[in-house]
Amino acid sequence: MDWDSINTCTSIQEGLSLQKWLFDVRSRTFFLLMLSFLVLAYLAGAKILVYQDNLFENSLQKLAGNTTVDLTMQVFSEIGWVLYPIFVAIILFIMKSTRRLGLILLLALLIGTMAAAYLRCYTGYEKPDLKFLGANLPIESGADVGVPCQIDGTFPAGHTVRTTIFAFIVGYALSRRFPRGWYLIWLYPILVSISRLYLLQEYPTTVIAGAVLGILLADIMSKKLKIELIFNKSKT
Repeated sequence: MDWDSINTCTSIQEGLSLQKWLFDVRSRTFFLLMLSFLVLAYLAGAKILVYQDNLFENSLQKLAGNTTVDLTMQVFSEIGWVLYPIFVAIILFIMKSTRRLGLILLLALLIGTMAAAYLRCYTGYEKPDLKFLGANLPIESGADVGVPCQIDGTFPAGHTVRTTIFAFIVGYALSRRFPRGWYLIWLYPILVSISRLYLLQEYPTTVIAGAVLGILLADIMSKKLKIELIFNKSKT
C-alpha cells in the first residue's frame, strides 16, 4: 500500500470520527438528550428531587475543612466564571485562522449563558441554603449573569452549561490535531462542576441539567454554523 492510499484511509477515518461527534436534530441522540433535559426541568419545577439534592449537599458540607482542597475547589469554580471562556472565544474570533471557531464558540456561550439565566429564574429551583464551612480565597467571586426575578435560582447550573459548551466546541476543533489527547479538555467542565457541588453552590440535578443543555446548544450551533469548515482553510 502506497502513501497516497494510507493518507486517503486516514482522511476517511478522521472524517467518520468527526461525523460521529456531531448529531442531527432529528437523531436519536438529540431526542434522548432533549427528553432528558425536559424530564429534569419537570422534576426541578415540581421540586420532586429537592430532598435528595439537599441530602447530598448535607453530606458534602461535612467534607470541608482541608484548606488545600477547599482553596483548590474555589480556583476550579472561578475558572468557570462567564468572562473567561467568552474571553477565549473573542481571541479566537479576532484571529483570522480561527474566526469561524471563535464565532461559533462565542455565540454558543452567549446563548447558553442567557438561556441558563432565564431558566434559573422561571424553574424556581433555588440554590442550597447551606453555608460552606471551609477555607475561602481572599478574593470576591465573580457574579454570574442574572435576570430580574425574585428567586436566586440554580437550574440549570450556569458554570456547567458554559464549560460544557466550551469543551464540546473546542474539543471538536482539537480532535483532528490531537486524536487521543483532546479528551483531556473535558476535565474542564468536570472539575468546575465538582467544585460547584463541593462549594454548595449547585445540586446534582442542576449540574446534570447544565451538562445536557450545554451539549445540546453546542451541537445546534456547531451544526447550524458548519463547524466542520474550520478544517477547510479555503472556506474559513
